[in-house]
Amino acid sequence: MSRECAACDRNLPQSSYKANQYAKGPGVSRCKQCVHGHYSDNPSTRHSDAGRFNNSFRAHIPNSALEQPFAEGAFRRVARGTYTSGPRQGQACVVKWFKRGAVFSKDYFHLDIKAVDKALEFVNGFNDLGIINKTVKINVPSVWQFDDDNDNEWAGQSVLCEPFIQNYQKFNSNSGWTDETRVWGEVMQALSHFSYHVSGGYYVLCDLQGGIYRHQMVLSDPVILSRHRQYGVTDLGPKGISSFFAQHVCNDFCRPHWTQPANPQQHFRPIPGTSMMRRTVPTEHSRPLRTRFPDR
Repeated sequence: MSRECAACDRNLPQSSYKANQYAKGPGVSRCKQCVHGHYSDNPSTRHSDAGRFNNSFRAHIPNSALEQPFAEGAFRRVARGTYTSGPRQGQACVVKWFKRGAVFSKDYFHLDIKAVDKALEFVNGFNDLGIINKTVKINVPSVWQFDDDNDNEWAGQSVLCEPFIQNYQKFNSNSGWTDETRVWGEVMQALSHFSYHVSGGYYVLCDLQGGIYRHQMVLSDPVILSRHRQYGVTDLGPKGISSFFAQHVCNDFCRPHWTQPANPQQHFRPIPGTSMMRRTVPTEHSRPLRTRFPDR
């Protein structure tokens, strides 16, 4: 049974309320996060402790890298370059862009950055708990453009740019798949569980992937699952949240009091890759061809 919180207006399950608050009834009850002042739905500062930023404004991307990307996903390609300014000058960076012909727009660059902003909130909170003796960070991408005076097809094209990550690996996906063969896989599962708990069941941070360094873990391209599918085609919504918990088994890094759905069900096949759900579907004729009236 769910109820709208009188403070934050979110429709939350009964487990998100303390017993005394829930007993006050609809229109009065406040969720745990609002009572304790822990919840914030505002985008976190872009200079958060958990952010790993470009710290630069220019980079060189060889044409050969663009023509033969070193990584490729379902709808994006990734090429490697080198920063040519700022504190990261001489260090490696990556640029990401959509495949030609894909039905995506520049709005998805905005959604990527929006997802990172929300992820920073959860990662900062997780780091503050001190569950592990290392820090989790997230690459914060920026939308850059190739110089207009380039004499090739890339002139003026927009890309996402962020620092390069060494030893890249994936720990969980947005469909419920997880790799817990190593301890960092368990830590990432705990981070995903924590995001659900601290947001009152409204979000799950997942599709966690990145590199393990000596003192920190650096993540990239996180996915946010949300109740109202606010984060684009990789946000699988309530069914995605349910699918995550259908596969999740709490480990030593989860806290016993962290909330989770009462009866989670698997709605998607758990695969390592990132699953997508379009907001629109192809249209069909409203009635069989050569008939006068639509089916009733």
